[in-house]
Amino acid sequence: MKQAIVTGAGQGLGAAIAAALDVAGYRVGVLDVDAEQVAASAAGLQHGVALVADVTDEHAVAAAFETFAATPDLLVNNAGIVRFGPLQQQSVDDYRQVLNINLLGSCICARQAAQGMLARGSGHIVNITSVNGRHPAPEVGVYGASKAALAALTQLMAIEWGPRGVRANAVAPGFIDAGMSKPIYANPEVRELRGNGVPLRRLGEADDIAQAIVFLDSAAAGYISGHELVVDGGVINSVFAQLPRE
Repeated sequence: MKQAIVTGAGQGLGAAIAAALDVAGYRVGVLDVDAEQVAASAAGLQHGVALVADVTDEHAVAAAFETFAATPDLLVNNAGIVRFGPLQQQSVDDYRQVLNINLLGSCICARQAAQGMLARGSGHIVNITSVNGRHPAPEVGVYGASKAALAALTQLMAIEWGPRGVRANAVAPGFIDAGMSKPIYANPEVRELRGNGVPLRRLGEADDIAQAIVFLDSAAAGYISGHELVVDGGVINSVFAQLPRE
């Protein structure tokens, strides 16, 4: 049985990723900072293991991995936050929190997983980035910058760890009706406007991202490393489709 750890898996997108991996036959470590959410999410899986840790705390992360009691074949760095509002009005503490969780937390967890993966000579790390890392949206502070940096870190992992058997990839969600974006799409007007702006004419779902990760960790994707897979229904390539010709 393959072993996986998913961070930020207590709810939302992370919980959906954990569930998809569980169905695919993985033993899944559900890692999050909220013990109650972790317990509930893990209990809903056939082979779920509850792991409580703040991803920015390297000692807590190390303890969680020890509790998992196995070197993961797959680590999904999904834990992340966003702070909404104009860049000028956000505080330096807002900047720090986003960068610490989205970038530093992913680095801490990846480094912890890589210890066992590199010693074994195999493993795979998938970092959840965002289309915001390619085309920053306004009024989300340093969120886009943190995801762009995580994409670059993914490439570095692939370069440094690939020769020792460890792959690293990223998945960049677009307009996904899950997790941090759920409150945005609670507004039916916004939901319709954004959905119609996607070439496939719908918002993405959590399972769209989860299945992309299942694919990337499959034998069919075994030669893919250092890649950022954009899962967005084609929206970031549709700028000219949104502009009038006359």
